[in-house]
Amino acid sequence: MTYTALAVVGVLTVVSLDRWVARTRLTSLKTWWVAYGIIFFFQLLTNGWLTGRRIVRYNPDMIIGNDRVTVLGQGRIVFAPIEDLAFGFALVLLSCVVWVWLGRRSGDEQT
Repeated sequence: MTYTALAVVGVLTVVSLDRWVARTRLTSLKTWWVAYGIIFFFQLLTNGWLTGRRIVRYNPDMIIGNDRVTVLGQGRIVFAPIEDLAFGFALVLLSCVVWVWLGRRSGDEQT
């Protein structure tokens, strides 16, 4: 399975978990999107630095685009492959969903 397919499956799975399984519905909250925007900015900085300097490399057969590292285009944003950003989104959302869900189970509801 390609990194692209894994990223899509990851995003769809975690959004489904947020919406229908854990019913935390974080993706419907403006505060979550504002917080994610801050995280996204730093994710772009980190991924951009790592991929722009070729510290981290990707197999061009497994991602959108090719092995040419560009600031924008060829399936990349600030050097990072789109898949990396999608996978990061899924990881951040999963962490937040689990955090809120566990908080609700313990009776310490925050949202």
